[in-house]
Amino acid sequence: MISGSTIIFYMLAALTLISGIFAVGTRQIFRAAIFLLFSLIGVAGLYFWMQYEFIAAVQIVVYVGGITVLIIFSIFLTQQAGEKMPKQNLGRRLFSALAAFCGFALIMVQVFQHTFIGTMNKSIEPDVTNIGDKMLDVKEGGYALPFEVVSMLLLAALIGCIVIAMKSPKEILNNG
Repeated sequence: MISGSTIIFYMLAALTLISGIFAVGTRQIFRAAIFLLFSLIGVAGLYFWMQYEFIAAVQIVVYVGGITVLIIFSIFLTQQAGEKMPKQNLGRRLFSALAAFCGFALIMVQVFQHTFIGTMNKSIEPDVTNIGDKMLDVKEGGYALPFEVVSMLLLAALIGCIVIAMKSPKEILNNG
């Protein structure tokens, strides 16, 4: 008998995979961004299902709330929301499929080569306080630097959106 938890897992996995396939398969850029949004929400749902609430919240805030909204904002600023992307030729499609297959094969080789070692150490409860202590701990090599790098990435993406959206001086003079 299949439990309710298993059904929820399969529904979230299907949402994530189908939305991801549609995101890379559609030719309309706005629809691709919306499908990416649903795929990222599915990943956050999987984190909630595994009871990693903090990582799920970070997924929603950073990726769903930040990156996806930034992408949609950029699409609307460049006024290409309704336009279709050009159809790709067969060679490019085959190369993409080959690259995806090679990436998947590389990951599988690494997973099967890795030796997983069990530990007798007591696990740390994944609450916000413990996560913050571990991530910002200077003595054990915390993760403050990656947080700064991510903030610089988001700033660069925002500046890129502004540059793309800016009108050239000729457009400003012609429009008014």
